[in-house]
Amino acid sequence: MRSLLLALLLGAAACSAATLIQAETPETPDQQHGPEEPQEIAYVSFDASDKLKVTVLETDDPEEAEKDIPADYVAKAVYRNLINQTGWAYLELQTNAAVDDERQARAAGALEGYLSAGILHMHVNNVARPFCDGRQALCARIQKFLERNLGWVGSMVKKQAGKDVYWHQVKLFYVQQDALLEGYNLKRAQDLSLPELTQNDILWLNVQGDLEDLVSALASSEDGLDNEATVMERGRVLGSGSCSALIKLLPGSKDLFVSHDTWSSYETMLRVQKKYVLNYQMGPGRARSELLPGRAMSFSSYPGVLTSGDDFYIMSTGLVSLETTIGNGNASLWQYVKPVGQVAEGTRSMVANRLATSGRMWTQLFSKYNSGTYNNQWMVVDYTRLVPQSEGQSKSGLLYVLEQLPGFIKAEDLTSVLLSQGYWASYNVPYFKDVFSMGGNEPLVRKFGDWFTFEHSPRAEIFRRDQGKVSDLQGMWRLMRSNDFKNDPLSVCNCTPTHNGENAIAARSDLNPADGKYPWGALGHRNHGATDTKITSKELAASLRFLGESGPPHYSESCPVFSWSTADFAATTPHQGLPDAWKFPPVVHPWAWGLNHF
Repeated sequence: MRSLLLALLLGAAACSAATLIQAETPETPDQQHGPEEPQEIAYVSFDASDKLKVTVLETDDPEEAEKDIPADYVAKAVYRNLINQTGWAYLELQTNAAVDDERQARAAGALEGYLSAGILHMHVNNVARPFCDGRQALCARIQKFLERNLGWVGSMVKKQAGKDVYWHQVKLFYVQQDALLEGYNLKRAQDLSLPELTQNDILWLNVQGDLEDLVSALASSEDGLDNEATVMERGRVLGSGSCSALIKLLPGSKDLFVSHDTWSSYETMLRVQKKYVLNYQMGPGRARSELLPGRAMSFSSYPGVLTSGDDFYIMSTGLVSLETTIGNGNASLWQYVKPVGQVAEGTRSMVANRLATSGRMWTQLFSKYNSGTYNNQWMVVDYTRLVPQSEGQSKSGLLYVLEQLPGFIKAEDLTSVLLSQGYWASYNVPYFKDVFSMGGNEPLVRKFGDWFTFEHSPRAEIFRRDQGKVSDLQGMWRLMRSNDFKNDPLSVCNCTPTHNGENAIAARSDLNPADGKYPWGALGHRNHGATDTKITSKELAASLRFLGESGPPHYSESCPVFSWSTADFAATTPHQGLPDAWKFPPVVHPWAWGLNHF
């Protein structure tokens, strides 16, 4: 069977999403990186003393497993680590609606921690623990901030979770997060080769997005940061992008593609595609039959992380939420980042995903308790509002856009923009003029020019030029994986050399020469680039599926396959459990349980 990758590259005839449902595995020798790990199916039960037990079944067939899972199970899951074959591990987790919500949350977290233990500790060592190297004093302040915030959240949960839908979901999020370590320790008791982890390791994994802004908000001259640097530089490399996104409406509204490229450092590439079906009730005191509207969702994620982090979610309500980071360059706004009265960004996004039934409702829920950290441009697509033009495409509700800064959030229905342009692109620059100005972007434009503008940044120009070529899923994939910076005139910068790997839809900053000359940090040589691509359509989203490709782009003469063995930063960058060469096919993973959700 010819791989999907070859079909795409050879320009095979357009195929419907239905033909992409079956997952493809690499067949050529250069795509094989080691033996496949077996699929595991397990469930959680509690004994009379409330002790949690994980049972791993002998079969690896989900249909056969259903016969062996007792009716009173609390959570069940299918897990398979195919990082060496596809660049992804896969976790499908479901809880029992007949069980009380808190037990469901605890069982869900424990089962995930147990099954993914083998890569969870590696991700901690690659990402969480190295974060504080060389900045211990700053991290001590961040730790104190996080502890105070958790204390306040805990007090609100105690007061409100028994009567308020929002705080009930916040409580369940933290119950699930705490239980990750419980499950990991159950596995560690069976496998003494696993290292010890702490609850703090789990916490720091789950606030990775917030940490970048907490560095800026809490930094002082004592931390050894360059006092001459701009505030934007202190928290992150100046101009550094974190993701590209494109929402493409096909002519006649016959389909809508939603896509996202994560941009990150390469040690983060232990990836997990997840599907959660958490059958929580709508709120405390509600009937058990009144379940969450967004109880089922799929998303790209990481070991031990309960959110996407990228972010890219598909919900059973027909909503898709995704974001690219806009950051904050206005030092005066950091005063609004406080440990009391605010909820971490990832928790807020997950609560909105679970409770919202429309884009407007999602933005309202997310706007509560703004943390001012992980400041992003969020896009919320509502597939239930997508109607063929011949049947009267809705003029509202299809696309909401929200932008967050410390102390300020703005959201609008931008369906009209999507309909008039035929697309919406997102590339780390605020769209709303007041957010752009308030976030400190105007001084960057005055100093450096159009690169920092919404209208004329390189990716704005590339999306504008190339989005019209997209007519099917293959075309969308080609655009979102594109980077031919050595030949693309829109990749030019005032640099030496003149063409830059950052100036593309899927970045490859590692390919910029280390001895080059660059006007600001983002354009330099560094461990950074596009680490994946995800694309969904109306048909795929209905079954919570997406086309996903893991690793940096490698399809043009400008971009060779990324390999740790040839990377000049490999010796100083932890990368436990990561394959050497990142040449994997795009895949659509076939979830085992449940078909269409909307």
